[in-house]
Amino acid sequence: MQTRAYSGRTLLLELMALVLALLFLAPFYFVIVNSFKSFGDLLVNSANLPKSLHFENYSRVWEITQFPKVFTNSLIITVASNIGLVLISSMAAYRMVRVPSRLNKLLLLGFVSAMVIPFQSVMIPLVRVADWLNLMDNRLGLVICYFGFGVSLNLFLYHGFIKSIPLEVEESAVVDGCSPFGVFWRIVFPLLKPMTVTIVLLNSLWIWNDFLLPLLILSSPDLRTIPLATYSFFGQYTKQWDLALAGLVLSVTPIVIFFLAMQRHIIEGITAGSVKG
Repeated sequence: MQTRAYSGRTLLLELMALVLALLFLAPFYFVIVNSFKSFGDLLVNSANLPKSLHFENYSRVWEITQFPKVFTNSLIITVASNIGLVLISSMAAYRMVRVPSRLNKLLLLGFVSAMVIPFQSVMIPLVRVADWLNLMDNRLGLVICYFGFGVSLNLFLYHGFIKSIPLEVEESAVVDGCSPFGVFWRIVFPLLKPMTVTIVLLNSLWIWNDFLLPLLILSSPDLRTIPLATYSFFGQYTKQWDLALAGLVLSVTPIVIFFLAMQRHIIEGITAGSVKG
């Protein structure tokens, strides 16, 4: 009886999980299917499979958006932001954990508190400050802005992970004559690999798909990222849904591949970082 009750309960949970999975996958179906339709077929019935595959939607999007250029812009911004965020956050978190002074505790509290501030409440002051510092309309300025908005979460994750690293490992390295910088880069930082992979993945998903911050900082067409280029298909009076959906497929494909390749590290890194509060 217990086996049958357990099996029935498991079956019910599996069915519920399947229904939820289908609900979450439905938008991907509509985007992919309709990206191969003509504009007229898309308006007639968006749920049906396409009568014929219009691959010219992708070729037109490739030319209109100058996809190689906007892809390069997105890649440069994402990679540079990730490198800076990993370096800044890991070193700051290590200092705060190993030197638990009152100042460091207050700094950690400030960074954690900053995580709850919505971006919309600071975007106007951000633009004014960025303009004052000559950070507007250049990739470096956008990367620096990502440093400011991403360091809080990254530092918080690194802070929890570093607590799980035994202090005896570092003390042994010091006894062997390793300098403080050597202890961090040779001993601690390699041990941060699970959390570093998790942070890089989360940052990449955020930065690659971000629309509002690049819209505020970048104005030159040559500096557009993929989300900004895709937005060009949505005008005030017309919306080119056939091209826009093809552009969405092109934009999300690289980051989806990256996510599928690295997703197993998310649970591993976050679980390991939560072992010691």
